[in-house]
Amino acid sequence: MYKVKVYITLRESVLDPQGSVVKQALHSMEFKSVEDVRVGKYMELTLPSSVENVEATVEEMCHRLLANPVIEDYRYEIEESVAQ
Repeated sequence: MYKVKVYITLRESVLDPQGSVVKQALHSMEFKSVEDVRVGKYMELTLPSSVENVEATVEEMCHRLLANPVIEDYRYEIEESVAQ
């Protein structure tokens, strides 16, 4: 089996209003040292060992559904795991 960790973030050129709200909330809680916050998504996928080209499959999933390639960047880590 494969465990895939997918990280999706807004591109640097895209404003992050949710990150701004989190930053303001942290400042109001006296965490004034926080300079910037960017909010993203994290997903874990489990794929069977029978998937032939795991990297190409994950790349296609990210590009077609999991991320919006116009405004988001993504990266992923693929780990082989032992079935339990």
